[in-house]
Amino acid sequence: WLISDNMHHQWLLLAACFWVIFMFMVASKFITLTFKDPDGYGAKQEPLILTAVTKVEEVHVPEEKHWPEESQPTGKAFSENLIRQPLVHMERLELLRNVCRDTALRDLSHTAVSKFVLDRIFVCDKHKILFCQTPKVGNTQWKKVLIVLNGAFSSIEEIPENIVHDHEKNGLPRLSSFSDSEIKKRLNLYFKFFIVRDPFERLISAFKDKFVHNPRFEPWYRHEIAPGIIRKYRKNRTETKGLQFEDFVRYLGDPNHRWLDVQFGDHIIHWVTYVELCAPCEITYSVIGHHETLEDDAPYILKAAGIDHLVSYPTIPPGITVYNRTKVERYFSGISKRDIRRLYARFEGDFKLFGYREPDFLLN
Repeated sequence: WLISDNMHHQWLLLAACFWVIFMFMVASKFITLTFKDPDGYGAKQEPLILTAVTKVEEVHVPEEKHWPEESQPTGKAFSENLIRQPLVHMERLELLRNVCRDTALRDLSHTAVSKFVLDRIFVCDKHKILFCQTPKVGNTQWKKVLIVLNGAFSSIEEIPENIVHDHEKNGLPRLSSFSDSEIKKRLNLYFKFFIVRDPFERLISAFKDKFVHNPRFEPWYRHEIAPGIIRKYRKNRTETKGLQFEDFVRYLGDPNHRWLDVQFGDHIIHWVTYVELCAPCEITYSVIGHHETLEDDAPYILKAAGIDHLVSYPTIPPGITVYNRTKVERYFSGISKRDIRRLYARFEGDFKLFGYREPDFLLN
């Protein structure tokens, strides 16, 4: 009887041990799944990277997006964001294709892939990326990303500001520096992207940056370009103030603006159309980011390009990308409807290709 009782206790002890081991395994698995470190856009903010894709249909769509622990979305909002972001970019490319096929807008949406366009496209051969520069939409930060990817500097923080736009020192070759066959190969195989923003808000930014504040000390805008515009487009010849936004709008909306553009040279890149800069109907871009949604678009671009583990887009100050409708309306409030309509006529392709609505003050 004693032997039987001992064996019973041993079996109970053995069963208890198995139960403890089983519960430990379940708990370990739960802990692993729950606290697994994010691998891309996590709390450590490790560097991000870009990769290359040829055709629109081949663009890699990230299956998941990682967030810092302190800002983890939960529930329905997080699920909707995972679905929405790739769809947004697919819709943008589909809109672009449809507008490019619109024969009524052909003159406003198509341009030759000239040296002027190829000069705007920067190359990262190491990671097979092409970036078309569209000034006044945060391009300085994207150039810093590519400079790091090309290996000229190990981090964005190390890049001196005076180097970013010095194309002799920043290690960013332009697509125009390659042979025709090499250009064609890169256009066919590399990941290609550029950024846009509301066309009228971009013009305001260009005007303020080059003719009002001029923070990088580029005196030719005030002392050469501004006087040329004033002589041709100022109505009140007795007025002695510097270039006014009204003068600038009148110049940009003039169908014969090109004779001045030739004199101004490449300085016009700050206000010419996205069509003229990047030839979006001739070049099959992989992604088109929007300045107004850059907080979402920047990590998406890095992920889609396959470089999100190498370099991260610099921190975006709060509110800086938000469309400022009041500011736009204020700048255009003293300008005649005729001049605004002529300006819109020139930039209509940019509005239509990238889904920007015609300004309300043109509809009144």
